[in-house]
Amino acid sequence: MSQKGHKRRLRPKYKILAAMSALVLGGGGVVLVSQGAFAGQDSRNAPVTATIDCPDVGDKLDNVPDQARKEVDANLAQLDTQVADAYKQLSSGQAKSKALLGGLKQQRDKTITNLSNTLGKAGQKPAGLQGLSGCVMKEAAAADPADEPALANGAGADAAAKQGAPQQQQQQAKGGPARSDFVAIGNVKPNVRKPAARGGASTGSFAVQCGRNENGHFNPDNVIVAPGVSNGAHHMHDYVGNKTTDAFSTNNSLAQSGTTCTNGDQSTYYWPVLRLRDGRAEKDAKAPGGGQDANVGTILKPKQVTIEFKGSPVSKVAAMPRFMRIITGDAKALTNGNANANASWSCTGFENRQLKDKYPVCPKGSDVVRTFNFQSCWDGKNIDSANHRTHVAFADNNGNCKNGFKAIPQLVQRIVYSVPPGSRFAVDSFPEQLHKPVTDHGDFINVMSNGLMAGAVRCINDGRACR
Repeated sequence: MSQKGHKRRLRPKYKILAAMSALVLGGGGVVLVSQGAFAGQDSRNAPVTATIDCPDVGDKLDNVPDQARKEVDANLAQLDTQVADAYKQLSSGQAKSKALLGGLKQQRDKTITNLSNTLGKAGQKPAGLQGLSGCVMKEAAAADPADEPALANGAGADAAAKQGAPQQQQQQAKGGPARSDFVAIGNVKPNVRKPAARGGASTGSFAVQCGRNENGHFNPDNVIVAPGVSNGAHHMHDYVGNKTTDAFSTNNSLAQSGTTCTNGDQSTYYWPVLRLRDGRAEKDAKAPGGGQDANVGTILKPKQVTIEFKGSPVSKVAAMPRFMRIITGDAKALTNGNANANASWSCTGFENRQLKDKYPVCPKGSDVVRTFNFQSCWDGKNIDSANHRTHVAFADNNGNCKNGFKAIPQLVQRIVYSVPPGSRFAVDSFPEQLHKPVTDHGDFINVMSNGLMAGAVRCINDGRACR
């Protein structure tokens, strides 16, 4: 967690980053030097870039009264926008680092004050939030220019055209993932461990078929984290299930919506899109959440989407309440750290090897797989929490829920993509998160009818596989 960021002074390598921020890569990164120049290692011409690391205020909120939630959520969304805008200025060379960080701190001071005052009026003013306004520069591996498609009007336009990209669609895939963000799956050792089922386990499963977003339901909203805010995610989401989910959805509108799920499940399942960094302009190339937020390239349509609810290895499961919200993974893990980063990457045929902070390079005939294992323990009271995490929890390594929590059906989403061999790809992200694989995440709102949920629980507890 980056809470300590406001206490931290710029160390020498950050001072170098700040001093060199004028050396930009066509909007894609901030600094292009050898990684060894910062790390005191031998120079290997591995490029690094700078991004902005700000404490995550929302993660520090453990109690937000209902009457204050709308305004608090709006202020948290404003903090995200301020960081995204500051990163855009930094990456395009429009501002010097020191002035930029100072201006960003002033903006965050004002917004955090408004947030604190809102909580104070509701009788829950927390201490220490004001100390979270300061941000620092953070070093990260950058894309190698050799891996970036050429600009349409640049020297490489002819080469791009030969690859099949029409002239009007050719653009530079700015700020793409670094070479070090990829690893051959064959070089990863098996690392998946599942606790053995004990007496009283719930060994069944309940599968939901909701398609692969054939409806083209996309938006850059996040109704869980930023309700009522357009482009609250600053990256594009893929949706299946509930047909109308956007930033302005309510429990009532979700309950009245149609669904792509064949069994009538109106739940909403969504995740960031995956894109080929191929230099082509998608429909959202000039739109919020797309090109305006540094998310570029062809959106990959999943080859397969599997949604399944599973049981507990140590106990029966209880029904989830309707309208429960659950988030797995952390969209800000590059700057927050990986404490909440638990989405996994792998390849078909190699799924006993899961990666959290690397993209997999799959062998010929194998597809890229994203897996989202959601929290399977619930506090028995709340359908959401102020930071959208503390009302649910993961079971321990033996499958046990912590004291005060009960087992619920565990949502497991598996999304498969056919990626052309040798292609660079990246998950959509907040601009300052640099499309790192560790930022992958999934979101879920349970809108199953009580009867459908009860049926799912019976299947799981009885040890049956239901579809």
